[in-house]
Amino acid sequence: MSLLEIKNLNVRFGDANAVPVVDGLDITVEKGEVLAIVGESGSGKSVTMMALMGLIEHPGIVTADALNFDGKNMLKLSNRQRRQIVGKDLAMVFQDPMTALNPSYTVGFQIEEVLRLHLKMSSKQARKRAIELLEKVEIPGAASRMDAYPHQLSGGMSQRVAIAMAIAGEPKLLIADEPTTALDVTIQAQIMDLLLALQKEQDMGLVLITHDLAVVAETAQRVCVMYAGQAVEVGQVPQLFDIPAHPYSEALLKAIPEHSLGAARLSTLPGIVPGRYDRPQGCLLSPRCPYVQDNCRTQRPTLDPKSNSLARCFYPLNQEVA
Repeated sequence: MSLLEIKNLNVRFGDANAVPVVDGLDITVEKGEVLAIVGESGSGKSVTMMALMGLIEHPGIVTADALNFDGKNMLKLSNRQRRQIVGKDLAMVFQDPMTALNPSYTVGFQIEEVLRLHLKMSSKQARKRAIELLEKVEIPGAASRMDAYPHQLSGGMSQRVAIAMAIAGEPKLLIADEPTTALDVTIQAQIMDLLLALQKEQDMGLVLITHDLAVVAETAQRVCVMYAGQAVEVGQVPQLFDIPAHPYSEALLKAIPEHSLGAARLSTLPGIVPGRYDRPQGCLLSPRCPYVQDNCRTQRPTLDPKSNSLARCFYPLNQEVA
């Protein structure tokens, strides 16, 4: 049984007839696995994980054939049952630590609160463990930082505190939503190294939501490529990077700057992602795809097995390479 199993997930805002923001998504995560979800802004990456966490509020509508975590159907849990899981077995590191941390409380109090709530520790035990967690995420002078407020910390330090809070409950699955976006390059590398070290140490699953394909190539075991709310390709790393089956995956990879190319222009995909009211009848990439055929414009492809991955394409690329 997979640690996380999502089948035919749909998320809409408005009514049941609204165009889905997440459209028929299928993904799994195994224990101890690192899965990366990539795609441009608005592709549905973060909304997918927010749906899993139960953070989609009205007028959002979440439906799925399966939304199972650790054998539990997350759609059928009461709010009380969900609170016993989220923050403990299932945790999330958000994109902006300054909005994830409460500015009115010290970082020590916020970590201790997780420990008291989910692990039932006494105040003394929680404080000791909170200091240990700050040390684990490599915050210097951890004990002296316990009484600091979020605004007194740098962006990198705040993200380390957010990670400490996320792992405090000893989660089985950690979701990291663009955890390095607001940080400089040096700090980005440190945060990614920290997340991977913690993932291996605690043998937890890790879902990494990112735009950075270079990070994915170095850290993930599998990758899910999303476009306009759909998973268009899911495969192993590095196979998907070496021989992508979907034209959108190929386009993303071609858009990565390469030092060897010097000042050559980057490859681009013409057009824009379809919006809520201008979605094509057929494949969602068909207005932009360089390989489009007539049936691509009228029929929706499904996510099917190809030579090296699952891809949503009638005419997948690189199929001669097995």
